[in-house]
Amino acid sequence: MLTRRFVLGALSAATLAAPASMAMAEEIYIPLVSKGFQHQFWQAVKQGAEQAAEEFDVTITFEGPDNETMVDRQIDMLAAALANNPKAIGFAALDSQAAIPLLKQANDKGIPIIAFDSGVDSDIPVSTATTDNLAAAGLAADKMAEKIGGKGKVAVVAHDQTSRTGIDRRDGFVNRIAEKYPDIEVVTVQYGQGDHLKSTEVTKAILTANPDLDGIFGTNEGSAIGVVNGVQELGTEGLVIIGYDSGKAQKDAIKSGLMTGAITQNPVGIGYETVKAAVAAMKGEEVPALIDTGFYYYDASNIDDPKIAAVLYD
Repeated sequence: MLTRRFVLGALSAATLAAPASMAMAEEIYIPLVSKGFQHQFWQAVKQGAEQAAEEFDVTITFEGPDNETMVDRQIDMLAAALANNPKAIGFAALDSQAAIPLLKQANDKGIPIIAFDSGVDSDIPVSTATTDNLAAAGLAADKMAEKIGGKGKVAVVAHDQTSRTGIDRRDGFVNRIAEKYPDIEVVTVQYGQGDHLKSTEVTKAILTANPDLDGIFGTNEGSAIGVVNGVQELGTEGLVIIGYDSGKAQKDAIKSGLMTGAITQNPVGIGYETVKAAVAAMKGEEVPALIDTGFYYYDASNIDDPKIAAVLYD
């Protein structure tokens, strides 16, 4: 009886251990390293990534530094993700150059990289899931020109000059103004690091130096809210403010009339498409080099339209 119990116990343990080891062997791990967590935009991206992870039966992690100035911290996170030998990596670069050595390491190991939101200056990522930021910022410029009557002075409060999104949104706006609106002058481009407090101070300095300014474009959530706050703190009236992204504060500013309108991305779609592309790439399937996740302009007239409401977030 003792021998029989021992054998049964051994068989039972083996039977239980086999599925567990198989499950571990079959687990597909895909880390996503984002730009940060300080904006609701990234929470929406995370939501989309989690939806895809559940649909495609993979395990993901989603992390980023405390704010979008912490390039070194993000590089550390990417290095840690790479050390865990994942099947693929999703990466939203704070600096389009700084991560390239680590991305080369991943490439040498056969780990596909999917860039999301912000690309890198390299052909290593097999795909980039992002908004066409040049075109979206160009639309912001068109809306600005329309609202100020095709002439006047405008400024840009940008989130950075190192990430692909920061560069493209700045250039998309400035270049469209230069190409189409000869009677509009972009008097300055200043950087608030995507932080609403710093962007508030930047905005106040711009308005103080340019009291005849007609409009300001804020290139992300923190920039746009900083512009609104700076305008309110100085009591400036009649200024056209065009923002980028969504979030409760920005939506409230549009509904109240403090902000004229904004460009919204599809952050849930960005997260979803990143994981979907990562799964396909690790299987050796062909994925498009660019996954355009779309954008829309919204203002008080269409903010509650179901098509627009679906891509806004609080």
